Amino acid sequence: MRKFAIVAAVILAVLLGVGAFVAIRVQHLLKSTRNQIVSEGQLAFDFGPLPPIQNPGFEPLAAPNRYQSGTVFQGKLYLAGPAGLAEYSSLQTPPRLLQTGLDLPPAPSVRMTTGMLRGDSNPQLILATNGEGILWFNGQTFRQLRPRNPAARDITALLPLTSGDLLIGTRQLGLLLFNGKILKAFHPSLAGLNVTALAGDEGDFWVGTRNRGVFHWHAGQLDSFTATDLPDPQVEAIALASGKAYIGTPVGVQEFDEGKPARTLVPGFFAHALSTDGKTLIIASIDQGIREVELSPKRTSHSQEAQSLEAEDFFDNNDGLFAVGPTGIFRRMTSGEWTQVLEAPQPPLTDRNIAALGFAPDGRLWIGYFDHGLDILSVDNHTANDQPSQHVEDDHIFCINRIVADSTRNTMDVATANGLALFDTTGRERQVLLRRDGLIADQITDVSINREDTIVATPAGLTFIDATGMQSIYAFHGLVNNHVYALSQTSRGNGMLAGTLGGISLLEAKNVRRNLTTANSGLKYNWTTAIVPVDDDWFVGTYGAGVMRLDVAGRFTAMDGASGAMEINPNAMLVTERHVFAGSLGNGLLVYDRGTDRWSPLTAGLPSLNVTAIAEQHGEIYIGTDNGVVRIAEARLPL
Repeated sequence: MRKFAIVAAVILAVLLGVGAFVAIRVQHLLKSTRNQIVSEGQLAFDFGPLPPIQNPGFEPLAAPNRYQSGTVFQGKLYLAGPAGLAEYSSLQTPPRLLQTGLDLPPAPSVRMTTGMLRGDSNPQLILATNGEGILWFNGQTFRQLRPRNPAARDITALLPLTSGDLLIGTRQLGLLLFNGKILKAFHPSLAGLNVTALAGDEGDFWVGTRNRGVFHWHAGQLDSFTATDLPDPQVEAIALASGKAYIGTPVGVQEFDEGKPARTLVPGFFAHALSTDGKTLIIASIDQGIREVELSPKRTSHSQEAQSLEAEDFFDNNDGLFAVGPTGIFRRMTSGEWTQVLEAPQPPLTDRNIAALGFAPDGRLWIGYFDHGLDILSVDNHTANDQPSQHVEDDHIFCINRIVADSTRNTMDVATANGLALFDTTGRERQVLLRRDGLIADQITDVSINREDTIVATPAGLTFIDATGMQSIYAFHGLVNNHVYALSQTSRGNGMLAGTLGGISLLEAKNVRRNLTTANSGLKYNWTTAIVPVDDDWFVGTYGAGVMRLDVAGRFTAMDGASGAMEINPNAMLVTERHVFAGSLGNGLLVYDRGTDRWSPLTAGLPSLNVTAIAEQHGEIYIGTDNGVVRIAEARLPL
């Protein structure tokens, strides 16, 4: 019996222990589940004072700010644009400019409003950026909300709520909510949307999207309205008044009455921005001016024809209604006419979206734009921002891919999306070569020049131009892929590399000798965007694996700091005696020190982390981005 009692006690102890273990385990699982539920939809972020930007010596070349938003804060006028934030104490004095990349993070400012976040004692200026999250400005210092997910940093719309919460529209993640401590998705049905506009208040607001129409959140309920309810599912702007909502689209404005579609106003009019007081609807178009509509329950009547001015946004203050446009600020008079009260500065550069840079023999900088032709600018003696530029733009000189100086033929060769344009060094267009003239395609992606011929890269293959005429090769002749992005001569001049969508082809005397791909070599990503010769090797830029070294034996080697999951932009590489530069998509400028064999990233001082073009002259490096051009003395690079 005693033995039985001992055994029973042991069994009971074991059962109790197992029960306790199971209970603890269940409790742990329940706690873990609760924590998972609590954190579901939340995003990691950093929030605090904006750290000083340590500019190593970059100087921007003045380009248009193209104001996109405006408001009055603490008695001052603030205008936001890709170049930064302009602060006007009065319309008669020059502004203080807080510049993107120098005073502000390296991302364009796209939206602006005022409001109070939970815990704030006074309203603040709230600034949305296209890539660096949100900034709060109290008139003296900045705070930054920087989500760790890059998609959550691409902000498109802001709506401060009276509760102190902030609704945030994003380009990829839909609608987010920030309360000062937590950043999370607002609602599963509004996740993953491309948000374009927000309007409303705490319990009743509207969400416009790029291609999914408009959503209405009210009393905890969500209604959606798509193409069947709107003139177009692309929403550009939203305005609210007197229980009605006005939804602007590229082909008209839809009026909603008590949350239901009521009527379509100004059909066919591109409604980019809206403002209303409940009696009059004011509509700004990108290219059709500003139109006013008198609102009536029974009919609509146009109070006047559209006035010819471009506006991105409206804002109200005690002095009336103002329109923010790329050329300045306009005020609506009591007569309904608009008058300009502030003219935007006219800098020498035409645009900010840089696609190519190149120097002519006379020392002038040629700047090619993504969709606005090219500028030719004198940059000697640091007078770039004081000198007018020569602008060239036509049906061919529109989308620029590459600019190369041909010292042998004394021309500037400009690769465009519609032909190869040949200029003399003064900037006069001599000729445009197209497919009808013998090229294998009209779209030119790169140009390489030697003593004998000019080689043209296209999405259909290569064309060689020499004294005898034109000869083309493509995949039929052994090219690894027809779509060629980049060309590079060998350092010894006895061959050429063609970087394509499908790998690299090595050519000699217009013949393909060898192809290198991920299947037969150490190349980590086939899509090759840039190639430069470095001593007896090449540095190869890819769209997906960064930069790799290629030796004469055809061996690829990864390089610390440059090889990895990153994209190098087409032809955004440059070699100098001391460095190799590579422009990336989203990682700034990669700089290789040829003396130490080391790569370093450089971001401070850049107006954007999307570096698209690089050029050098007289020891100065010019860096083009999708948000302007900066330059720096090579000797000042912090490496």
